[in-house]
Amino acid sequence: MNDFPALFQPIRIGPVDINNRIAMAPMSVGYMVDPDGSLNRRVVDYYLERARSGIGMIICACFIVENEITGIEESAERIMESGLGYLGELCDAAHSYGTKIFVQLTAGYGRVTWPSTVRRQPVSASTQPNFWDADITCRALTIEEIKKIVNAMGDAAEKLTVAKVDGVEFHAHEGYLFDQFTTSLWNHRTDQYGGSLENRLRFSIECLQEIRQRVGNRLAVQYRFGLKHYLKDAHHGALPGETFEEVGRDVEEGLQMARMLEAAGFDALHVDAGCYESWYWPHPPIHQQHGCMVDMAARVKEVVTVPVIAVGRLDVPALAYQVIEEKKADMVALGRGLLADPQWVSKVRSNQVERIRPCVACYDGCFARYEGHRPISCAVNPAAGRERSYRLAPAADPKKIAVIGGGIAGMEFARVAAARGHQVTLFEQNAELGGTVVKAAVPAFKKDLRRLLAWYRRQMSHDGIRLRLQTAADLDLLKELQPDVVVAATGATPVIPPIPGVDRELVATSVDLLAEKFSCGKSVIIIGGGLVGCEMAIWLSQLGKKATIIEMLPDVMAGDVFVPHQVRLMTMDLLKFFKVPILTATTVCEIEAKAVKISSKDSTVRTLPADTVALAVGMAADQALYQHLCRRFDSVYAIGDCRKAQNVMHAVWDAYEIARDV
Repeated sequence: MNDFPALFQPIRIGPVDINNRIAMAPMSVGYMVDPDGSLNRRVVDYYLERARSGIGMIICACFIVENEITGIEESAERIMESGLGYLGELCDAAHSYGTKIFVQLTAGYGRVTWPSTVRRQPVSASTQPNFWDADITCRALTIEEIKKIVNAMGDAAEKLTVAKVDGVEFHAHEGYLFDQFTTSLWNHRTDQYGGSLENRLRFSIECLQEIRQRVGNRLAVQYRFGLKHYLKDAHHGALPGETFEEVGRDVEEGLQMARMLEAAGFDALHVDAGCYESWYWPHPPIHQQHGCMVDMAARVKEVVTVPVIAVGRLDVPALAYQVIEEKKADMVALGRGLLADPQWVSKVRSNQVERIRPCVACYDGCFARYEGHRPISCAVNPAAGRERSYRLAPAADPKKIAVIGGGIAGMEFARVAAARGHQVTLFEQNAELGGTVVKAAVPAFKKDLRRLLAWYRRQMSHDGIRLRLQTAADLDLLKELQPDVVVAATGATPVIPPIPGVDRELVATSVDLLAEKFSCGKSVIIIGGGLVGCEMAIWLSQLGKKATIIEMLPDVMAGDVFVPHQVRLMTMDLLKFFKVPILTATTVCEIEAKAVKISSKDSTVRTLPADTVALAVGMAADQALYQHLCRRFDSVYAIGDCRKAQNVMHAVWDAYEIARDV
C-alpha cells in the first residue's frame, strides 16, 4: 500500500484525464532551446526524464506567442514550425508513460523584460518604467497590437493541437504582461482594457475565446495567477508575517478574479503569489517555508469548482499529500524538486521517500544560470538539463580510488564513482560526514541542507564504498592502499584577515560560531558582507543578538560569488526587518578588547562597541595535502572547496564532472 494515496488519485482538467495529482511546474528552458527558440532533442530528454517517473502532468514553459511587438529576440522559447516535430515526439513518448503535456503560453514580459533581450522599446499595459532599468520607458500597447497578440495565441493553440499537446496554461502571474493588464497598479488605461476588473481581465479572456474558437475543446486551458502580490509599496515586497497594506492585488480582488476566470471558461486555476518586487514569493528561496503559498490556493478553492493547482516548495512528500488530503488544492506542482530528483514521483509511489534527493532552494543551479546565458540545471543534480550527455555509464576499467575528505564534494565523488563500478575508500578525519556544510546547516532556515546531508550519508552505504571515519589519510596509509586514483576533497579553511587585534578572545570565525565552539555575546560585529555574513546576521538576529555588518565593498553580497536575485532580495528584506545596521565602504582598522575601530569611505574613524567579532571574509582552499599528493601519485584530482572555495553547487559539480569520467 502506498503511504500517500491521495497524490495518486486521477483527476480531470477540462477534456483531459490526468493519472495523478502531481504536476511539473513550468520552468524556462531558455538557452536549452535552439537559436530560433524552438524545442530540440535536449529539451525532449529533459522533460522525458521526469515523465518516466510517472508524473501526471508536465507544464512546459514558457513560450512567447509573438515577438514582433514585444521585440524579444534572445533566449525566448517560441512555438515554431521547426520545433513542432520535437514537441510531437515529446507528447508521443510522454503519453506512453501516462503523462499529459501542457504548454505555458505568454503574451510577453512587459515592464519586467530584461533590457538585454529586447531589440526595440518594450511594451506594457500602460506607459511606465522598465523594472530593471528605470531609464527605459515601456510604452502602452495599442488596441491593434493587443488584437494581434490575441490572434497569435490562437495561432499557437492550433500548432499545439497538431503536436498532440493536451493543454495550455496562461503565463499570467508574477507581474508579467497579462498580470500587468489585470492589476490596477500597472494598468492605467482608460479604454476597454482598463478601469474595472472586468476590463482589466478582457485581454486574458479574449485570448481564451480565441483559442476556443480555433480549436474548441481539444485543449484544456488553465490560468496561472498570483492571488496576492505582497507589495507594501510600488517598489518593495513584504515578508511572510509582515504587517502591511497591499498596494498590488490583494486577496479579495484575487478571489473575485478567480470567480470571473472560472465563469469565462478556464478549466483550472494555478495559484501562487508575488511579483518581481517580491520575487521571493513566486520563486521562494531557503528562507521561505515549504508550502509557503498553499494558503493562496486554499482560498481560491473555496470559491471555485474547477481544479486548483497549488505551488511553492511542495517537494516534501508528506506536505504534498497533506495539501491534497485536506482538500486545500486539487493538484500540487513541483518545480525545483523535480530538478533535484527526476524520480520524485516513482520514489513516493514506492514508499522510498528517504531516497529522494532534496532541493536546497539555493537557485545557484537553476535560475542563476540564466545570468550566465546557460540553461537550467540543478546545484545537487548536475545531470538536470543535460540528461543524455551526463547520464552515468559503467566504468570500462574499474579502478581503486581513494577519496580524502567526507564533505559534500567527497561524498558526491564516492557516490558517483561507486555507481559506475569503481571501488572507493573514503577517508574522513572527523567522526561524522559532511564537512563545512554541517556547520552551515545549523540555522533553522538551513533545514534543507540538513536533509541533503542525511541523503548523502545514506548514499555512503553503497557496496562499492568503504568508509574510514576518524581516519586522517597520510602517505603511509595511501601507499598501503595503492589506489589508482587519489581525490583530494579536503575543503577550505576560514580566511583570517590581517587586522590588528584579530587574535583577541572576542574574535571568532563564522564556522566556529556555527559549530558552537565559541560563546557569542549579545552585541556582534560581523566583518564581511557576503551572503555568509548576511545570513549570519539574520541567524544571530533570530537568536536575539544585535548584529552589525561591516563590508569594505560599496554593497553587500557584491563579491565574486554571484547571489541569485530572489535570494539577495529576501536576504536584504530580512536584514531590514531585523534592523541590522550595514556599514558598506568601511574597513576595520583594529579590534580592541570590547570594540572595533572602523574607517568609512570619507576616512572618518570611529569605534563600535562589541561583545563578539565574527569573521566572515571568505574561505581559502586547503591544498596542502593535494600539493603533496601530486608529487607522489600519477592521477590526483582536487575537487570542491579544495580546488576553489565556493558553494554547495560547485562542490557537487566538481565531483560529478570528474567521477562520471574517471
